[in-house]
Amino acid sequence: MGFFSAARQGRKDDAELGKGLWRRAHDRFVRGLDRYHQVLEGVEDEALYAELVEIANELSALAGRVRQICVEAQRRSPSDGLDIPGALAGVHRSLSTAGNSLAMTAEAAAMLRLAVGPVPVGAASVRRRAESVVEHIDDAERRLADAATQG
Repeated sequence: MGFFSAARQGRKDDAELGKGLWRRAHDRFVRGLDRYHQVLEGVEDEALYAELVEIANELSALAGRVRQICVEAQRRSPSDGLDIPGALAGVHRSLSTAGNSLAMTAEAAAMLRLAVGPVPVGAASVRRRAESVVEHIDDAERRLADAATQG
């Protein structure tokens, strides 16, 4: 991304995500995806690489959903700080947990990359961590929808 396109994206992010809580949740998820993709660069085993790329694609598809959640949360409860709005505390908790799970997914992939010899169960540990990320994003969406019906 060039300098001007990065600046335009930053302004768009500021407008849609604000500069507070929701922006941080979104950016943390994106950084987790970046870390996971960096881990992929060092995988030499072709079969393991193929499994990890499939998981990477599934995780990357979540980025749009995370952005939508954060944009809607910012629209409902604008944030320029770190105060968690009570009505959307569950949404923030789920997004935060998804970010943590994504970091653990990248860590699990890194551990497989460093394994000596063939990995007997393939990327099963990474798959389990990735499923946890999906569950937390699903939960954030559900909580955001619930908050809309209650509010």
